[in-house]
Amino acid sequence: MDRAADGNQTALAEFILMGFGDLHEMQILLFVLFLAVYIMTLAGNILILAIISYSRSLHTPMYFFLGNFSFLEIWYTASTTPKMLRTLLTAHEAISFFGCITQFYFFSSMAITECFLLAVMSYDRYVAICSPLRYMAIMNSKVCLQMAAGSWISGFLTPILTIVLTFRLPFCASNEIDHFFCDLAPVIKLSCADAHVAKTITFIMASVVTMVPFLLTVVSYANILSTVLRVPSTMGKQKAFSTCSSHLIVVTLFYGTLGIIYAVPTASQSPGLNKMFSLLYTVITPMVNPIIYSLRNKEVKEALRKIISKRPNWLSPLVTGGQVRVHQEDP
Repeated sequence: MDRAADGNQTALAEFILMGFGDLHEMQILLFVLFLAVYIMTLAGNILILAIISYSRSLHTPMYFFLGNFSFLEIWYTASTTPKMLRTLLTAHEAISFFGCITQFYFFSSMAITECFLLAVMSYDRYVAICSPLRYMAIMNSKVCLQMAAGSWISGFLTPILTIVLTFRLPFCASNEIDHFFCDLAPVIKLSCADAHVAKTITFIMASVVTMVPFLLTVVSYANILSTVLRVPSTMGKQKAFSTCSSHLIVVTLFYGTLGIIYAVPTASQSPGLNKMFSLLYTVITPMVNPIIYSLRNKEVKEALRKIISKRPNWLSPLVTGGQVRVHQEDP
């Protein structure tokens, strides 16, 4: 490893990801398991993107945002899982200093974008249920594109300050990261300087980009609940609630796992527990999201059935025309 020292400061050329080094006898089994999960995640989200792209019946705001969500999940898992799989094969995997910065940047960008997309998707359901007659006017193509673009741009801009503050710190104690990817907390632990400013600003920014979308989601569902409770028929209430159930499950999984790993003080977390919860939101949750969100949906399954049964000319580009139909059924 190439190091250049200046006084008490040390410039690192690379970090060493320790991965699951304490589970030597299980690493091959874990590699096979996580590889299978990764393949299922990619296949599920790619399938959703393909179905939405080729099925005119799914060219609606709800499925437009779901397509964005599936596209995000592909890159979200790609930012951490391939490197994690290599740590399982090599025990200790080297990653360059710039590579560590890049990995953390894309991982955090995708996580922040997901926060905003989940809020946007909840707003879409709020408009569909609470203002159905104005839905097509409110959620027009321009608004949908602006909301999606805003989510992506916010996600990619927000982590920049955190990265600058964190990776300009001197690292002189060790270059071994006790994790399977370059997450913020284990990287900061390696610094030999006072990281109070970096931690404080990062905490403030993380609180804003997670709590604001979360509160918007809560407000959307509070209004949805208020509207649904005024529906006179039991069947109408069940249909309205079914519109939101899958999204609520995904929101709960996402914020629940993030909250557990980041809300608990770092000092009280063991590295093993940290890795376990990190696996939930980097590997497991992205795998189950396609199942929860779309693959059990009747419209998606019907669209898939039609695509499979069509003649080869179904591959020709599909161009949506006319007005967008409002779907009340939940993906």
